Amino acid sequence: MELIETEVEQGRLLGIRPAPDLAAFLGVPYAAPPVGPRRFLPALPPAGWTGVRPATAYAPSSVQPPPDPASAVPGDPMEQSEDCLYLNVWTPGTDESKRPVMVWIHGGGYVGGSPSSALYSGQSLSREGVVVVTVGYRLGVLGWLGHPALAAGDGELCSNWGLSDQLAALSWIRRNAAAFGGDPENVTVFGESAGAISIAALLAGDRPRESFDRAIMQSGAPMALSLEAASRVAEELAAVLGLTRLERRLLENVPTSEILRAQSAIRQRLSGDVLAFQPVVDGLLLPGEPAGRIASGSAAGVDLLIGTNRDEWRFWLLTDPALRALDWAGAISKVEGSIRRAGLGERLGAAELVESYKNWRLERGEPAEPADVYCAIASDWTFRLPSMRLAEAQAESGGRVSAYLFDWESPLFEGRVGACHAIELPFVFGTLDHPFITLFSGGGELADRLSGAMRSAWASFATSGDASSELVGPWPAYGRRDRLTKRLGREIETISAPFEPERRLLDEAFPVYGDPTAVGSSCAVEGT
Repeated sequence: MELIETEVEQGRLLGIRPAPDLAAFLGVPYAAPPVGPRRFLPALPPAGWTGVRPATAYAPSSVQPPPDPASAVPGDPMEQSEDCLYLNVWTPGTDESKRPVMVWIHGGGYVGGSPSSALYSGQSLSREGVVVVTVGYRLGVLGWLGHPALAAGDGELCSNWGLSDQLAALSWIRRNAAAFGGDPENVTVFGESAGAISIAALLAGDRPRESFDRAIMQSGAPMALSLEAASRVAEELAAVLGLTRLERRLLENVPTSEILRAQSAIRQRLSGDVLAFQPVVDGLLLPGEPAGRIASGSAAGVDLLIGTNRDEWRFWLLTDPALRALDWAGAISKVEGSIRRAGLGERLGAAELVESYKNWRLERGEPAEPADVYCAIASDWTFRLPSMRLAEAQAESGGRVSAYLFDWESPLFEGRVGACHAIELPFVFGTLDHPFITLFSGGGELADRLSGAMRSAWASFATSGDASSELVGPWPAYGRRDRLTKRLGREIETISAPFEPERRLLDEAFPVYGDPTAVGSSCAVEGT
């Protein structure tokens, strides 16, 4: 395989040419290893090197539990390490073309995932004329534990280690984009699930436009823990580990195997509540609750492409037999739990909500068994409603907003999982030809056409802030009045206000965006 060199600020890199029209630089360090006394410190600058450093193989992923069989891609790199702050770059060339740069933040619930998965290979997307970068960041306890005792000094960071990694990567990319033929003044950050939630936190920061110019959020919306809530998680973790007190010096010496064991125990104890490890409102990297910050204009002027999949929650039909066997009493009970945790008991009745969704689905000729109805409610509650609220808020802050609804159905379980969580990923990256991924997403000429249209739209948005392209057609801006949304599936078309009865019902019951009395920008549904 042909090799290719370029030079970044630390020294020269040796990459590979997987094809004549493509170069790849893999396992490039963007920050110092966060190990030993650097565990629970913000990302620090990387060291330089002499000579030429090979960038021909993936670096280890962040330490994490074994992957769920339903989401693991066979053949993905399995090596893990605390030394995980590396990125991968795919580019059409290292000339001075100043191509748009697209930076991917992977999902995985903040406890799993890898920038080096076959799912996220940047080869096909890069051929749209963009530089694609996938970023590794610290996960779980090592990335998202928060407590005042973890601060190295007064006014120092005490949480959001993973967020500091993402910011460090974006800063490094700004400084080094030209080495890969990219334009440092045209950077788009995009991510799915926890990656999209991370982007909401980045948008809520003090100066998001210093890090990137545009944002794409796939199936994720504003969400964060208060420092008080994060501190309770940290104190419980210390107890599980048998520590006499929560102290960074003591945590620095705990083996990663013990960290993972305790992390799993904490997640089991908090099952049915919000994610134990996620961005924290620390007053520094995240100055306030993300939804309110964005609604107040923290990211004014940032162009946004945002959307969800039609049947997000059906993904968990793959791993939860109880969900597949749900009856009406069980569906109502699960919805009641979500309403109770959100503090909306006086605003919303579970039985009435279930009945309304059931009737609307029957009117449209859609499946309306208990699991179908519950998954529809959970999908809207957790993903679609907060995403559309963010779209409204950002549009009113002056950024161009484009919205989508992805409704291509997975063939798994005879179509029962529908257009579930994560199914859009291989369409965005053009990785449909992977044998395992094809089992999940389906394939064929129509799937390839949709993938080509989405890649062209994502690249067009990264280029100009307008997702219109020859293959996807004109993509109008989203606004509160008509809610114009691009439907991406077997048909590609612009529709107005999809599933409006459901959106309106939940919108009336929820606290308004930015309301200081709100429990949070998105409410946890049992199972998150």
